Amino acid sequence: MKFLKSCALVLALAAAAVSAHAQSKGTIGIAMPTKSSARWISDGANMVKELQARGYKADLQYAEDEIPNQLAQIENLITKGVKVLVVAAIDGTTLSKVLQNAANQGIKVIAYDRLIKGTKNVDYYATFDNFQVGVLQAGSIVDKLGLKQGKGPFNIELFGGSPDDNNAYFFYDGAMSVLKPYLDSGKLVIRSKQLGMNKVGTLRWDGATAQARMDNLLSAFFGTEKVHAVLSPYDGISIGILSSLKGVGYCTAKQPCPAVSGQDAEIPSVKSILKGEQHSTIYKDTRELAKVTASMVDALVAGKTPEVNDTKTYNNGVKVVPAYLLKPVTVDASNWKALLVDSGYYKESQLR
Repeated sequence: MKFLKSCALVLALAAAAVSAHAQSKGTIGIAMPTKSSARWISDGANMVKELQARGYKADLQYAEDEIPNQLAQIENLITKGVKVLVVAAIDGTTLSKVLQNAANQGIKVIAYDRLIKGTKNVDYYATFDNFQVGVLQAGSIVDKLGLKQGKGPFNIELFGGSPDDNNAYFFYDGAMSVLKPYLDSGKLVIRSKQLGMNKVGTLRWDGATAQARMDNLLSAFFGTEKVHAVLSPYDGISIGILSSLKGVGYCTAKQPCPAVSGQDAEIPSVKSILKGEQHSTIYKDTRELAKVTASMVDALVAGKTPEVNDTKTYNNGVKVVPAYLLKPVTVDASNWKALLVDSGYYKESQLR
């Protein structure tokens, strides 16, 4: 009997040791902006999966695009004593005070996808090449319209992302680097003359806001003229724009859809591409972004320096934040299956 008890005790201690080891890497706090976009749900799930596979616990919070919620959630994660904070900011300019609290507790901070501005207390940045996203969005429109072959003039309207998201400016600037020569030559015409993020930005990336603005543009500037292209920075905005266009007779055999760009390869937009409506989207494999971010977490927890590939681009107003940039890819009707289905990102049944 004593022998059996001793064995049971040894087994219990061994199990406890295994359990303690499994939990020894600690908890990582993840603050995401909203569940209103499928993209952010995917980001959160990928981060949790990747961190758990590496032996961490993950505390994932969504703030539903409410800045006070996100501030409270981050403060709570700090109070819980997380090892590292991974933050996709709603408004990258509002976190200085709470991140100072994190720094006071020795908690390292990784900005996830969106740059955190105005603070020294952001250690690394994991994202995609945001300027290149805009280049690809505009390039898809240029190719669709045949501008390189000298075709035109065409009418285009511009939409930007949320003015409180630093990425929106990179998307816009990247797109304008491609479109400006055609605007200068008159091959592209903005009938509304609305240029610049202060005029074309879409707060919170809201599709309904974009739809309302497109309604206004159509009624004010396109009585007899046609829209040939719309620069859209995000799929949710693209769907809103297309809803507006359909309301006045576009996307029919008589009047095809304009060339509308997008971003994030969200399912409604991929379906729209397959129906011949939205022209393109930009695919950013969030599985890869989660891997890069988790590798940064591993390095920070181990007291090492994370791998980066950009130390010049992302100045947050206080410091240049070391970054790892992944490559975005254009998706359209010609390559969607190879990129999205064959890679395992989606099942084909989700898109049909």
